[in-house]
Amino acid sequence: MSASPSTRYSLLLRIKDPHNHTAWVEFLEIYEPLVYRVARRKGLQDADARNLCQEVFQAVAKSARQWTPEARPSSFRGWLFRVARNVIVDGFRQQQRHLRGTGSSDVQRLLENMPAEADIGASEIESEYRRNVLRVAARAIQGEFTTSTWQAFWQTAVNSRGIAEVATELGISTGAVYIARSRIVARLNERVKEIEGET
Repeated sequence: MSASPSTRYSLLLRIKDPHNHTAWVEFLEIYEPLVYRVARRKGLQDADARNLCQEVFQAVAKSARQWTPEARPSSFRGWLFRVARNVIVDGFRQQQRHLRGTGSSDVQRLLENMPAEADIGASEIESEYRRNVLRVAARAIQGEFTTSTWQAFWQTAVNSRGIAEVATELGISTGAVYIARSRIVARLNERVKEIEGET
């Protein structure tokens, strides 16, 4: 099988062109939910987290031409989250300036929650990234399978329901559930590798 045109490396090359709409749609599908969830974990409200995403991806668009791939697979994610962290810290600093002198306990909480440089850890970023790539891969391949095959996989592997229970509900054998799971897991692994550029 040949590498997908949406592999991580080729995708990063393609977003260097700000007019490549398809590349940016793919890029945002993978990375925007990731930045959003990290921002929410850092205490930002929904609207603030969405604004942060816009600011981060504007900064990425401006500096994408300067990013160069390194041997480490997480080098782009590290760079992306340095951008995100800097935008978060700048946002907190701006809020701090605007709220200074109010005497409000909200100001103190804001200052205490201001993220330090090490707050967005590599393991947290990697974990969020993996979950999101799996979601993107699952959406991409779902149409390749019948509804009952997909449900056999989803209900047992994702929703942790019993094999026999799901087999009975779907009117298929337990062996068919195991086969469905195996086929979809193998295809998911392929799609994740395509997304990450490892094929």
